[in-house]
Amino acid sequence: MTQPVYDVAIVGFGPTGAVAAALLGRRGIRTFICDRQREVYDKPRAIALDHEIMRVFQALRLADELTAFMEPFTDSLFYGVDGTLIKRMSTVAPPYPMAYPPSLVFTQPLVEEVLRRHVGGLAGVTVALGQSVTGLQQADDHATLSLCHETGATSTVQARYVIACDGASSTVRGLAGLELQDLGFDEPWLVVDVLVNERGLAKLPALSAQYCEPQRPCSYIIGPGNHRRWEISINEGEDPQHLATPEGTWPLLARWITPDDATLWRQASYRFHALVAKEWRAGRVFLAGDAAHQQPPFLGQGMCQGMRDVANLCWKLDAVLTGKSPESLLDSYGPERKTHVTELTSRIKHIGQLIGERDPAAARARDQNLLAQAGGVVNPTPRQDVQPSIAGTQTAASCLAAQKHGANGTLFPQPWILRPAGRVRLDHLAGSDWRLVLAADAGDAVRTSAQGLADDKPLTLVDMADPAWPEADQVVAVWMARHQCHAALVRPDHYVFGVASSATDLDALAAEWARHLLPARTLQAA
Repeated sequence: MTQPVYDVAIVGFGPTGAVAAALLGRRGIRTFICDRQREVYDKPRAIALDHEIMRVFQALRLADELTAFMEPFTDSLFYGVDGTLIKRMSTVAPPYPMAYPPSLVFTQPLVEEVLRRHVGGLAGVTVALGQSVTGLQQADDHATLSLCHETGATSTVQARYVIACDGASSTVRGLAGLELQDLGFDEPWLVVDVLVNERGLAKLPALSAQYCEPQRPCSYIIGPGNHRRWEISINEGEDPQHLATPEGTWPLLARWITPDDATLWRQASYRFHALVAKEWRAGRVFLAGDAAHQQPPFLGQGMCQGMRDVANLCWKLDAVLTGKSPESLLDSYGPERKTHVTELTSRIKHIGQLIGERDPAAARARDQNLLAQAGGVVNPTPRQDVQPSIAGTQTAASCLAAQKHGANGTLFPQPWILRPAGRVRLDHLAGSDWRLVLAADAGDAVRTSAQGLADDKPLTLVDMADPAWPEADQVVAVWMARHQCHAALVRPDHYVFGVASSATDLDALAAEWARHLLPARTLQAA
């Protein structure tokens, strides 16, 4: 039997690959990561992220450093055919459920630089830049990647598993024989990033906007500092390449600013797609990020989706590689992520179709319908309301409790915990492995059952009635009351495995959880 050199090989050192390498490297997993490019792309592509991704950065101990390159996302105002406000998307009011602003804008090149530096400092991670993948072979216990260095030299790398994070045109996806399916969205758009001076800032709207105008649908996004982005629909007969030049771009921005007001940072014409991989795994190869899915950018979820992918996959790889779980646990990755991505993409498509309606009569009807639904008063709708759970993946391989409950597959909140020196986020104290969280009013029977479970299994017990866990804003208390439960078993990626309202429920939940954690050799012996 061949002994692999690495546990995991990652192809692609963009944000998704970098986070995967960091998550694995911090857990001591021998990791190889390569990319054909040596440098971080110096222009922004992603511009938005959310509080779930901030918890991933927090787990890497990078959240505080990265917040220097972020700002809260402003509200987004949707204007109809006649410039009337027809919809408003905002954020929830504090206290924030994850202890971070739910929606943020960020500067991608600076964030990527921090991620790469962090990965480069991890002892168990090997970084190979200027290397392209040219071949893939799989055996029973490992995969082999063929690499070509930019100098022309060739080499091979073996690993027990491979994660393809190599983008929309993924080489590894093709080599693995995996295909994408079309979810029915294909439109040409121009994306323009601009650095605006003081004169230009004085001219621009104070909030982000969606111009739902049939003649030219357009999005205006306020980025960090003086960074502003426009996403502009390309009309039939227009040349996308010409529009992506200064001569083509400035006339489209004339409604807002002139060349005296700003400097062009990036112009790129795209076809916005909605695609998802039919299968996310082929043997020892897994897809993640743009290699697995692409969606229109109307809610800024593209990069977030990739980071959710690897947050889901990496804790499962760790559990399998360290013998805590059977290899079959990895079968849950594709179903969980594909279901979530497909549903969220459907919701993003709906927003895109609302913005991009080209028929004037249909656009006016849209405006009237939205205003009628709002009762004539446009109230804010939190962006996070569009996020689905992963509860639609309850199969034999799913890492969720089989019981049907509204909390299953949702993100568990992160409260602020009061400490003598100040407020501390829960994850800093409880970590990001399995946690069993008890409500303050859980009762003695539930606590006795929970303590027995904590004594026997690898998890952290968090009892909100314990003086060691005083939460500042009752975020968990409100969550438990809403879901009518007294205990929540939380996975390492912060999704709820299952909940219990009694000691009997908790014992049954613990037994079901144990089936996912038994080492493979124990299952074989049974």
